[in-house]
Amino acid sequence: MPQASSNKTGSSRDIGIDLGTANTLVYARGHGIVLNEPSVVAVRAGTTAAVAVGTEAKETIGRTPGSITAIRPLQGGVICDYEAAEEMIRHFVRKAVPGRRPRTRMVVCVPSGVTPVERRAIIHASTRAGAKAVHLIEEPMAAAIGAGLPVSEPRGSMVVDIGGGTTEVAVISLGGIVTSRSLRVGGDRLDAAIIDYVRKEHSLLIGERTAEDIKCAIGSAWPVPGSPELEERTFTVRGREKVAGMPKTLELTAYDVRSALDEPVEAIIAAVRTTLEECPPELSGDVMEYGIVLTGGGALLPGLELRLASATGIPVFVAENPLDCVALGSGKCVEDMDTLNSLLSPAK
Repeated sequence: MPQASSNKTGSSRDIGIDLGTANTLVYARGHGIVLNEPSVVAVRAGTTAAVAVGTEAKETIGRTPGSITAIRPLQGGVICDYEAAEEMIRHFVRKAVPGRRPRTRMVVCVPSGVTPVERRAIIHASTRAGAKAVHLIEEPMAAAIGAGLPVSEPRGSMVVDIGGGTTEVAVISLGGIVTSRSLRVGGDRLDAAIIDYVRKEHSLLIGERTAEDIKCAIGSAWPVPGSPELEERTFTVRGREKVAGMPKTLELTAYDVRSALDEPVEAIIAAVRTTLEECPPELSGDVMEYGIVLTGGGALLPGLELRLASATGIPVFVAENPLDCVALGSGKCVEDMDTLNSLLSPAK
C-alpha cells in the first residue's frame, strides 16, 4: 500500500486535483492553482480519440456535428466514462506539469459517498494518466481545509460544499469526518431544474449552457435584502418551441428562476438538517456557535446562505474563495504531507 511521503520540501511535480463534475482544478506544489478548466472531452464518434479537452471542448457542447461528441467523463462526482476521464486527466496533468519529467504524485479529491469501486476507478485512471502515487482525500475535508477551518482541533466545524455534481455536507473534528451526507445535487441539477421549468411552464426547449447563463444572471435561492435590483432583473431566453419546433423568445424573471430552483435547494437544506440531527450534542453546540461554511460554486447562488440560516437557525457564511476551496485544500496536503498525512486516504 503506497504511503504519503514524509518529505517536507517535496517536489514541484506533486499536484492536488479537484476532479469536479463541472470543472477540474489542479494545484501544483510551490505554484498554487495552475489550471482551472471544464471537465469536458470532445471525441470523434465511434472512437476514443479526443479532439478537444477542457475549455475548447466545452465550446462544442450542443454545437457539434454528427462526427464529434462532447461528453462529461464525470457524473455526480465520479467517473462514468473511464477512457475519456483518463484522457482528460492526462491532458490536464501535462498542462500543469509540462516537459519531460518523472511520474507525478497526486492528491485527488473525491466525494465522501463514493463506493470502493468508484475509488478504484479514480485511482486507476490517475495512475494510467501519469501518477506514480495516488492519495484520495474526501471533498468536504479538502473544502474545510481550503476554507481555513480548524479541522485538526477538538471543535466541530461544519462545511457544505456545493459542486457541479454533488453537495457534500460534513461535520469535522480532530482531523476526521464525524458525520456527513453526499447528495447527488449540485450545479448541474440546478441547471436541469431551470431547463425543466422552462419546458413545462413555457413550452420552450433550451440547452445546458443557456440554463447555466440564466442561473448565473438572475438565479437566487431567497430574496436578498438590500438588492431590489436583483428582483427586477429579467433574462431574454431564446430556444425552440416545444410543439411547433420554431425559434421562440421569452423573458424570465428572477422570481421564475427562484421557483425553478426551489426543489434542488430544498434537497440541499434537507441534507444539512439530517447531518445536524446525527451530529453529537457537543459538536452541535460548536456548530451553533461558529456557524456553517458554504464552499463550491453553488455557494455563490444569491440568498442561499440566508435561506439555509432561516431553515436551520444557525449562522451561515460563504467562504472567502468558495470556488477554489477544494483545490486549495488538496494543495495544502501536497505542500505539507507530514502535517496532513492523517487526512489522506492512501490508494489501495
